[in-house]
Amino acid sequence: MLVILIFFSTFALVENLNDKKIAVLLSGGVDSSVVLYELVRQGLCPDCFYIKIGPDQHEEWDCSSEEDMEMATAVSHKYGCRLEVVDCHQEYWNQVTAYTMEKVKSGYTPNPDVMCNRLIKFGAFDEKRGHDYDLIATGHYAQTEIDEWGRKWLCTSPDPVKDQTDFLAQIYDWQLRKALFPIGHMMKEEVREIAELEHLVNAKRKDSQGICFLGKINYNDYIRRYLGEQPGDVLELETGKRIGKHKGLWFHTIGQRHGLGFGGGPWFVVKKDMQQNILYVSKGYDPQTAYKQEFRIHDLHLLTAPIDTKDICFKIRHTPEFHHAILEAEEGGAYIVHSDKPIHGVAPGQFCVLYDEAHHRCYGSGEITV
Repeated sequence: MLVILIFFSTFALVENLNDKKIAVLLSGGVDSSVVLYELVRQGLCPDCFYIKIGPDQHEEWDCSSEEDMEMATAVSHKYGCRLEVVDCHQEYWNQVTAYTMEKVKSGYTPNPDVMCNRLIKFGAFDEKRGHDYDLIATGHYAQTEIDEWGRKWLCTSPDPVKDQTDFLAQIYDWQLRKALFPIGHMMKEEVREIAELEHLVNAKRKDSQGICFLGKINYNDYIRRYLGEQPGDVLELETGKRIGKHKGLWFHTIGQRHGLGFGGGPWFVVKKDMQQNILYVSKGYDPQTAYKQEFRIHDLHLLTAPIDTKDICFKIRHTPEFHHAILEAEEGGAYIVHSDKPIHGVAPGQFCVLYDEAHHRCYGSGEITV
C-alpha cells in the first residue's frame, strides 16, 4: 500500500505551499512565532492574525493578552507580514465558557482547550476571516499525512511531551483539511534553538499553562466567577467517615490528589454525588478505588475515517503515555474501552482520544460517561 506522507520539511513547504493562501495564527508564544519564520524562510508571505478571546478591558482579571499582542506584533513586523486582530471574545464566552460551565456544574471534567480549537481557532476565526484562506497555520505539535485515497490524517508529533493531537481530536474534517502545522515535526528544543538564532523577542518566554486564554488566572477562580461556591461534606468512601468540607464539587475532579487540604492523607477524589453534594475520597498513595480498567465513551467524533480495528491506543489526559485497549461497540453508538491495565483518574466528561496501535494516527475522541 502506497502512503504519501506530507511532513512540513523544507522541500514539502516549497512544493506544496507556494500556490496557497495561508493565514498564521500568532499567539505571542514562541511556537507560533517559529511557524511564521518557517514559512517566511521558504519565500512565503502569509497574513498573520491574533485572536482576541480574553476578558474585556474593563474586567479586573490578570490576563496576559496585552503582552501576547505585543509579542505577536513584534514578530510579524520582524518578517514584514501584516497582522490583524480578530475579536472572538464573544464567541468564546458564548460557546466555550458555556460548554465548560455546563459540564462542571453537572459534575463532569471538561477540557475547554479542546473545544477552543474546534469552536474558535478553526471555527469562529474561519467564519470571520479564515474562509478567505486555503490553510490555517498554527503552532500545534502535531503532523498530518495524506493516504492513497487523498484523505488527510492527524498524526502525532515526535515530541511525546509536547504532542497536542489530543487537543485537536475534536476538530471537524473540513477544519483538519485546512490545518497546517509547520513545526509539528520538531522537538521543542529545536523550536527554542531556532527562536534564539533568529533573536525572536519571545525566544525565552515560558510556555503558557492551563486554559488557553487565562494566563495567570486560576482555573478555580474562573469557575467560581460563574458558579460561585456550594459547600458540602467530604466522606471517606470505604468507611463513610466525614473528612471535612468542600466548597463546591465543580472545584474537584476524579483522581485529584493535590489541593484537597485534608490532614492524615494522602487523599484521592474517587467519586462525586451531585444530588447529595458529597465528595468521596480514598486514603493512600495508590488506592484501587482511583483506578478503572473499563469505561464507556459516547459521541465518538472521528476525524478522517471509521475505525477498522478493535485494537487501539488511547489517552485520557495530556500526558506522554499511551495505553493499549480493545474498543467494543455497543448499540446506540456508545463504546466500551477495555484497557489492558487499570487507568488512574478516569472521570466522566474527559475526552478519551483514540489512536492506532502504533499511536501514530489519531482517529478522534469521545466523551467518557462512566
